[in-house]
Amino acid sequence: MVSKEKNKSKEKNISLERYEDGTPSVMRKATVYTELYFYRKSDVLVQLTKEFCNRFLPRYGDRTKDQMIQAARSIKQNIAEGLTDGQTSFEMEIKLLGTAKGSNRELLEDYQDYIKQHNIPEWAKENTGRYNVMRNFCYEHHDEKDYRPYFTRWTDEEMANVAICLCHMVDKALTTFLKKRDREFVEEGGIRERMTAARLDERGTQKQIIAQQEREIAELKAKIASQQREIEVLKAQINKAEADSNDFSG
Repeated sequence: MVSKEKNKSKEKNISLERYEDGTPSVMRKATVYTELYFYRKSDVLVQLTKEFCNRFLPRYGDRTKDQMIQAARSIKQNIAEGLTDGQTSFEMEIKLLGTAKGSNRELLEDYQDYIKQHNIPEWAKENTGRYNVMRNFCYEHHDEKDYRPYFTRWTDEEMANVAICLCHMVDKALTTFLKKRDREFVEEGGIRERMTAARLDERGTQKQIIAQQEREIAELKAKIASQQREIEVLKAQINKAEADSNDFSG
């Protein structure tokens, strides 16, 4: 298991995780994406979009239904895959999150096209009381279970506007998150930089161990030399004592 202990590389501002034995890891700390509210909202979008398409779009002869569902799934799946792959690759994480952002934009356009085609108002542009109530609800609720009871009760106008609101929230959160990841990538680099930092860190640790062992060896040599001097003194004292004894007996 990788511990929370970190070490700052002198070459770059790279935070290295460590295993329990102190060995540095090239793996970045895992992101628990299921706890991120924009991932949770993307799951709401998948379920809401499926229900919306089944209720309000033609069952046959229109590809919009499949496209909208696939776009919603792409948001959720690319967030999950991107943040999982991000343990080893900043580049792949940023790429996949960018794809999720693009799919979110596509889904937003589909809902906006629907309300235009059906002469339905977009509540965000009205800035009325019902928009504020909806926005607060979407802001406070991130999980599908909070929306599920309304899926069969909302009209197409209500469902479309809720979906548009969620798309805007996911887009804003993804934009902020991508900027953060972009800055981290510039500061830390990718997997190669982490591998180099880990190797340098390990070499530095080995040098420290060797230096410590050399100090301990020097201390032991000094202690042995001191003991040898003490032995020589004792031998001299014994020899003198024996000589004095012989002189006395003679």
